[in-house]
Formats: sequence, C-alpha cells, structure tokens
Amino acid sequence: MLLPSHQRTLQVIRTYMEQHGYAPSIADIARLLGNRSKGPAFRYVQALKKAGYIHQIPGRAHGIELTEGLDVSSSLPLLGRIAAGRPIEAIADESVLNLGEMLLGPGRYALRVVGDSMIEAGILDGDTVIVRACDTACDGSIVVALIDHEEATLKRLGHKVDGSVLLIPENSSMPPMIYPAYRVAIQGVVVGQLRTY
Repeated sequence: MLLPSHQRTLQVIRTYMEQHGYAPSIADIARLLGNRSKGPAFRYVQALKKAGYIHQIPGRAHGIELTEGLDVSSSLPLLGRIAAGRPIEAIADESVLNLGEMLLGPGRYALRVVGDSMIEAGILDGDTVIVRACDTACDGSIVVALIDHEEATLKRLGHKVDGSVLLIPENSSMPPMIYPAYRVAIQGVVVGQLRTY
C-alpha cells in the first residue's frame, strides 16, 4: 500500500510521461510536487522503486521507467506522406513505425516528409516527423496544415493582422502561402523527427 505522497508522485510521473513522451527528472518531480528541495522527490522515487512501481536507468536524468500502467505502445502509426513543398493529396496509409521511448506518447503519429520547403529548419526530404495531434497551434510552430479538407502540408504557422493564415516555408527561395482562416485546419504540431543514413 503506497503512502499518499508516493501515490501523488507516481501520478505526477505518469502524467508527465503521457504529456511529454519521456520521464521527468527528479528536479521536474520536485517542482511538480511543489517542493523547493529535490530531497523529498528523491525519497519518494526510491520508495516507488523499492515497491516495484518504477525502474531507474543509472546515469540518466530522465531515466525513470514505469513497470506498469502507462498506456503507450512501442510503435506509432505511420499514416502516410506529408508535403514539404506544394501540398499533396492527403491519403491515409496503414503502416507502423517503431520508435524509441523519447518519441512515444498519446496522440502522436509519424509522417514521412516529401519535398524541400523545410530544409532551413533542418527537415529534409525523406525525414520522418513526429507529430502531436491537435487542432490549434501558436505562431512559429511547425504544423501539419490541411487545406480545403484535401491537401496537407508541413509549414511554420503564422497569422496576418486580417486573420488570414500564413503557412511559411523554411526555404528562402519559396514564398509564404496565404489562406483565409476557414480554409486551413491544423492537424498537429511537430514534436520531433527521425532521419536514417
């Protein structure tokens, strides 16, 4: 039977992992518990470890692993391709992409990049981006945008004073795309990327 402080610590760890896709550090746990010192958080983590609720990887600041109860899989659905040039037709695919612990989390999926409009952000043709599904995003975020419910593109998000949406390429040879807000639906925000050589 866990003490209330240990139960709260376990819930903080679970929630953090669900939101971020990786474990919190002891400093993160202390902050989320409202403690100025890391000492209590360290003791609570050791108690959870002793009780078998978590495992710690030595030498890693974010090395906590839950031994049960975190509902994430070891793979993400690979839903299709995404344009990083001119928008392309959004067509669903049914594949699975295995990923490491850092990129997993609820509401995340992978898209393969096609095109070179995001090269100055380091996103190259053939890369795979990891996206957190959402329908809103802050200006400056790299987003998956669906145009007219048909074509999807990967761009940096911006807004003009008149409310129109700017989809800004990270390629200085390409102009921004400008659409009335009703024509653009945000599908997600890029949270990571993968590249193989």
